[in-house]
Amino acid sequence: MANKLVEIIPRNAERYGDREAYRFCWRKNGEWLSTSWREFALQVDVAAKAFAAMGLIEKDRIAICSPNTPQILISEFGAFYNRMSAIPVYSSSSQGQFDFVVENGEASVLFVGDRHQYPLAYSYWKRHPEQIKKIVIFKNDGLTLEADDTISILWDDFVRLGMSASEEIAREVEARKERGLPDDMATLIYTSGTTGEPKGVVINQGNYTACIDKHLELLTAINDDDLSMSFLPMSHIFEKAWSFFCLTRGVAIAVNYDPRVIAENIHDIHPNIMCAVPRFWEKVYAGVKEKIASMGKAQRMMVARAIAVGRKRNLGYLRRGKKVPYLLEKEYRFWDKNIFDKLKHAIGIPDPNFFPTAGAPLSDKITEFFRSVGIDIIIGYGLSETTATVTFFPETGYEIGSVGVPLPGLEVKIDKDNDEILVKGPTVTPGYFKNPKANEEAFTDDGFFRTGDAGYFTPSGQLVLTERVKDLFKTSNGKYVAPQMMESRLAENKYIDEVAVIGDQKKFVTALVVPNFPQLRKWAAKNGITETDSEKMVADPKVIEFVMSEIEKLQKDVAGYEKIKRICLLPHHFAIMHGEVTNTMKVRRPVVAKRYAREIEWMYSDDYPLKRK
Repeated sequence: MANKLVEIIPRNAERYGDREAYRFCWRKNGEWLSTSWREFALQVDVAAKAFAAMGLIEKDRIAICSPNTPQILISEFGAFYNRMSAIPVYSSSSQGQFDFVVENGEASVLFVGDRHQYPLAYSYWKRHPEQIKKIVIFKNDGLTLEADDTISILWDDFVRLGMSASEEIAREVEARKERGLPDDMATLIYTSGTTGEPKGVVINQGNYTACIDKHLELLTAINDDDLSMSFLPMSHIFEKAWSFFCLTRGVAIAVNYDPRVIAENIHDIHPNIMCAVPRFWEKVYAGVKEKIASMGKAQRMMVARAIAVGRKRNLGYLRRGKKVPYLLEKEYRFWDKNIFDKLKHAIGIPDPNFFPTAGAPLSDKITEFFRSVGIDIIIGYGLSETTATVTFFPETGYEIGSVGVPLPGLEVKIDKDNDEILVKGPTVTPGYFKNPKANEEAFTDDGFFRTGDAGYFTPSGQLVLTERVKDLFKTSNGKYVAPQMMESRLAENKYIDEVAVIGDQKKFVTALVVPNFPQLRKWAAKNGITETDSEKMVADPKVIEFVMSEIEKLQKDVAGYEKIKRICLLPHHFAIMHGEVTNTMKVRRPVVAKRYAREIEWMYSDDYPLKRK
């Protein structure tokens, strides 16, 4: 089956016609509206002609800065028809971040979601009028254009431009489609990076085609009657590549506009496949554990028995490809009907297929829990530079603690000098845009891409990640510590929201901890602590001692030199806008170390835990 991106939409329009291609809702509690494959194909065709009518030519680039919306997909595929490429920009970007990506990527047209992103594009145009031809605004939410804005138009105006395009323009778009090559750049995606400035990763048509082909071979459990929910930012390679795969397979996508209401929207949509990052499942797990803790003793015993049976059946037999004994299967069906089914409905996924999860480590305990109750989380590993997937759990034989087996067609090996994971294959980027120095550093002499991640293979060929090479730090005692391991483990605790482990060249390991304040306030109220102000709570020695005691429970089996000895509670989350975390919530350790230097100094001082600075 051919999988050139420009063939996906028209092929499925012919195949599925009036069947649903996507659904969308602009606002909380609004109506979800469906669009058919036939309508979708028309929308993309109109967008393609609008680009040509604007005077854009092959190899031009557009930039899209918006929350998730179908217009992103329509614009991208319209660009592909013209042999153009798209630059995704996170909707939460600062002006500086937006400027860097748009300038470095040399975008000609800027698409923005709503009034929150419009000022970024307007400001950039004012300073670069010769570069930007148009600003197109997806959502008309009462936005008032600046008085001197002469180039911005609304999405409807963009559509009218395509609908009124001449036959000559339509023929030119078709000719451009025919001239398309696998080496044509499709996406220029800028790494958020935990260190240094972003780099533009070139992902070409051939990269996507190879990625989609391999997933079609392996993900045979997906059918065209499945429903996916798109809630990770479409500016992230994981969501983008997953969306392109779903569209190729004929899977309808429910596009989630506001990530803050994802919990409500999941209950409205009931997706049975959806890619997610570990933070999503950590929060779901915390909620489930709290619900179990509130049950009576008899109920808790039943739940524990059900989970034990689920673990034995799903991990002990099905994982190994073995037939489940009759009595075990019968008991599992009982618990599935009476407990697991209620759990799935409570989460909003009553009929789950499977859920790819990547982007950061997810604790083994959480993975085992969801697998035991019949929610098949598929752990994977990948990067922007590899068009997402490098490895993921196979259907059987997966090992908890690993990130699965390499995608067929990829060569994956471990650098013997520093345990770095090296990748080579058709899904690997041809290189960074306008950055020969980065390309020289990123590729070995024999063409392998240096991932920056360390790991090893198990005897059965499953990849285990140990740490980002640059995140691994050494204490002053000469011991190496992998901070992400502890950070993912602490995420299991309901009182902890975010963690940054500290210890590079220090005598021992400490951590900056953002508490889960709703849970912490419940504990405080039960223990006679009436203070509810976040700033004062985190400075209370009793609160610090309590959170530390919760951490101690989670590190009983950790080597002494890896254990967190002291903590500093923070009254607020790490902020994307301040560069403390990436858009995918990875800690930028150099930035955190600098911004919280006083707090870190206090943790290593003789004044701890009193006299906080």
